[in-house]
Amino acid sequence: MKLSRVGARLLAAATTLVPVVVLACDGCFGPIEEHVSKHVRVVKRMQPGALDASYGPTRPLQWGQLNVLHTSDTHGWLSGHIKEANYGADWGDYVSFVASMKRTAEDLKVDLLLVDSGDLHDGTGLSDSTTPNGEISNEIFVQQTGYDLLTLGNHELYASEVAYQTFNNFSRAWGDKYLTSNVEIMNPDTQEWEHIGKTHKYFTTKHGLRIMAFGVLFDFTANTNASRITKAADMIKQDWFQQAVHHPKPIDVFLVLGHNSARPGRQASTLKTVYSAIREAHPDTPIQIFGGHSHMRDFVVYDQSSTASESGRYCESLGWFSMSGFNSSNSGFTGPLNPKGVPNPNRTAVVANPVNPTPIDKRSKQKTSPFLYSRRYLDWNRLTFDYHAPGSQFLHNDILSRPNFISSPSSSSNSSSQLKQLGAQISSSITSYRHQLGLGKVYGCTPQTFWVTGAPFMAPNSMYTFLADAMAHQILNPKRAKVPRVHISNTGMARFDLHKGPFTMDDSYITSPFPSLVVYIPEVPWEMARGVLERMNKKGAGQGRRVEYNTTSVGDPKGKREFGVWQGEECVNPPVEQFGAMGKRKVLGKREEIMGVPVGNGGGGRQEVLEVGYTTEDDFGVDGDDTIHARIANYAIPAYFGTTAGFPEWKKGGRKGRRQEPRVVDLVFNDFINDDLLAALGGNYTADDIKFYMEPSNYTLRDFLVPYVEQNWQAGMPMCEISRRRPHVG
Repeated sequence: MKLSRVGARLLAAATTLVPVVVLACDGCFGPIEEHVSKHVRVVKRMQPGALDASYGPTRPLQWGQLNVLHTSDTHGWLSGHIKEANYGADWGDYVSFVASMKRTAEDLKVDLLLVDSGDLHDGTGLSDSTTPNGEISNEIFVQQTGYDLLTLGNHELYASEVAYQTFNNFSRAWGDKYLTSNVEIMNPDTQEWEHIGKTHKYFTTKHGLRIMAFGVLFDFTANTNASRITKAADMIKQDWFQQAVHHPKPIDVFLVLGHNSARPGRQASTLKTVYSAIREAHPDTPIQIFGGHSHMRDFVVYDQSSTASESGRYCESLGWFSMSGFNSSNSGFTGPLNPKGVPNPNRTAVVANPVNPTPIDKRSKQKTSPFLYSRRYLDWNRLTFDYHAPGSQFLHNDILSRPNFISSPSSSSNSSSQLKQLGAQISSSITSYRHQLGLGKVYGCTPQTFWVTGAPFMAPNSMYTFLADAMAHQILNPKRAKVPRVHISNTGMARFDLHKGPFTMDDSYITSPFPSLVVYIPEVPWEMARGVLERMNKKGAGQGRRVEYNTTSVGDPKGKREFGVWQGEECVNPPVEQFGAMGKRKVLGKREEIMGVPVGNGGGGRQEVLEVGYTTEDDFGVDGDDTIHARIANYAIPAYFGTTAGFPEWKKGGRKGRRQEPRVVDLVFNDFINDDLLAALGGNYTADDIKFYMEPSNYTLRDFLVPYVEQNWQAGMPMCEISRRRPHVG
């Protein structure tokens, strides 16, 4: 695989295992107590040291003839979650885990594929602080050389520079493994449209399975005009697709990767369209779908020989899928009917626990399908990785303090050492890049955790209470200081929770990664402006659109300078609580019983304490989560929020302290919501009335958080308390 100069630098840094400044302590921010710890100003690398999960899985995976590890919507979280123990592993830990799992598959004489469903950008400083976005994070991503199939997401298509980066570098690094069945780009050299990757791939696995694979994006419309998306309903009519489906060579299984919700009917998923076209030609052939985009854990039964998996987001989840039932009469599989010494898949594709169940397709001619399935959602931490691949991780101690690698008892010393060293090199390179990018620089101490959906909207610990206050204080043009203002933004500007502890440069990107420009309409009559927010929320969020500006007038597209506008999809920040999650304790007890996890001693003694986390319910039931958790609290939020600032106060008539209604206000917002705001405002306002509000004119939603923190969150510096507490439903 050919790498860019950045990739070469990464490997050079990794190979030497250059140490960075670290702290001699138990965690990345200092010694960890049960709930609260102290933070020293110099931030230690997370990987692979601090905030390890307090407990992990208890059940081995079920290995079948075809096994798949699935990632999706990583969005730059390759460093892991610095302040969240459940998801503390980094990309190096993951690489070591996958390498060990691939070796296990070889020993079992079965196939293990690694697939990804796209969306690599827009989420952390590692991916978003470079120009172009993803310059470093993409190079780290490709160090996981074990991927067999990949596709792209909508976040690879908002900005032209990212789309061309994907076309010129990322796609070419993966060759025919990178599938973009319905996505094309204008080739600047030929001035012709061509697919960013390949339309499809036919291949035979090591153990003889003959596979036809596709990669399909949902019918996305907010892409850069350098790209184009063919709707799935049109794609299935194209000659190349029909020829692939009717391939002259035998097909044992179809794999459909999609940046597309696995569950039909959710977020305009088009995977059912692709499935139906394949099923029309192949009534009995297995069709396995791997979705993404909705940021959820989910498993859906399409028919008795077809299921769909989805594996979460942000390097919080790693999906596991396995199936058996291949034999000499229905496939070319040459391995064992069931791998020995491990649990095997044991479920037919029947909806065991309906959650808005998918209607089962009746076209199959088989009375009884021979195929059996299993699925699991793994928490992204080193306890999980080490449980399923013993010896693949360095637990409890930082890799830099352990130069002598300890081998797995189940494998040779050399191979085990090499696997762990490979991951350690990548972990070290991530640490080095974080240091170079300044992502660990601390600007203040976040006084409490602010939740996107984990707290009631606009409660004291709501993310939007914090953002509204920060906008009111920081987004102010001194030349317009005498004019009262109304600030409005989409709630999707907040990508993730802001955890108590040090507020770093990385946190500024994690909280608000989107470079939407701050704009305004000057001196709008208050009587018109006062109802805009309410009307926008009644209508709901639009998809947003790409906006092209010159540097002088927001409404004038003549300059054709494109600004990346990212957060248009419906799933801007779906709740961590899962689709159909069970919330009552008595049901949680049932979940624990099914999963074989002890929750007490049965004699009125001490009850085990569950960390909050994913509690998934899908078509197979409630036992899909690899590690059992208490349910995370989840509250509804509107599409938009806002605040006011600079309003005059009454000083007479006993009204002191109360605001006086102004005659006119500056209506300040971000350019992503231009169309929705204009529609709600009404009157004769058009895009020509929208101006840049701040100076310089390229002031974005990324620019106001750090100054606010520096001015308001200095209490506790240079020490910051961090907390492992998360809101939960008991």
